[in-house]
Amino acid sequence: MANWKEIKRRIWSIKNTAKITKAMELISTVKMKKAQDLALEKKEYISWILKVIMNLNDSLSENVFFEWKEKASKTLWVIITSNKWLCWGYNINVMKKINEYMLLNDEQIEFVTLWKRGAQFVARTGNQILADFSEEFTDNIDYNFSKSASRFISDKFSKEGYDKVVIFYNYYKNTITQIPVARWFLPLTDDSIQKYFKATLWDDYIESENKDVSYKYTVEPTVEELVDEVLPMLIDSMFYDVLIESKASEHSSRMIAMKNAKDNANKFASKLQLQYNKARQAAITKEISEIVGWVESMKDM
Repeated sequence: MANWKEIKRRIWSIKNTAKITKAMELISTVKMKKAQDLALEKKEYISWILKVIMNLNDSLSENVFFEWKEKASKTLWVIITSNKWLCWGYNINVMKKINEYMLLNDEQIEFVTLWKRGAQFVARTGNQILADFSEEFTDNIDYNFSKSASRFISDKFSKEGYDKVVIFYNYYKNTITQIPVARWFLPLTDDSIQKYFKATLWDDYIESENKDVSYKYTVEPTVEELVDEVLPMLIDSMFYDVLIESKASEHSSRMIAMKNAKDNANKFASKLQLQYNKARQAAITKEISEIVGWVESMKDM
């Protein structure tokens, strides 16, 4: 059995680790709640503007963001990870999703990355990074920074011949569950918008809507001019929503990881405390035995 003084030092060290992980858990909880609130605030706005776009879809067939191709040959993948580890399987799950998707698709791929872990993953796999926005973003995601990234992506899609844009990130379902997804971001289609509703808003959204109902809008000056102005704003908002969802997932994953680390540290400290008590008791018993032995030897003199 280890010396009781050494065990005491280990207990002190592990309890300090538990204090640190508890503090990190609380910080992640606050950040997760903030990101979750931001995501909920955006959903109603995005849902209504998407409804309008879907009802105008017949007039959008010539718009570059609605040009759907049967087979994609050149694809832009956007990878959203984190700048740091210590967040359970958050980054690993996204990377697994990328590998899984890559095996199923034979396409020319270029990457845009947000946050360092994704950029490191692409560099390790020998793929081409078209742009890395890791240095521009912090935990507090600013809409202007989000807009700069989304405009870069939409400009590349519209001007450089990409057939589609796919975003890889963790979708925040609840505090316990974050789902790695490969979301078809561009071009926009009825199917992709409906999938967005189901995945991002609520599961029974489409089923609860009356699909036979359509609305006719009187638009001035023209539908095309309206869409040219509004559609980039919609894409910016959808991308911002994805970033907020991803951040909520990251903070939730880190909160759970730190909670598990704290609980494990406390359990280990309890076990060490038991070892310490046994070792200390053994040392005391040994000292008492030596004293008793010395007293008995004095009686024989």
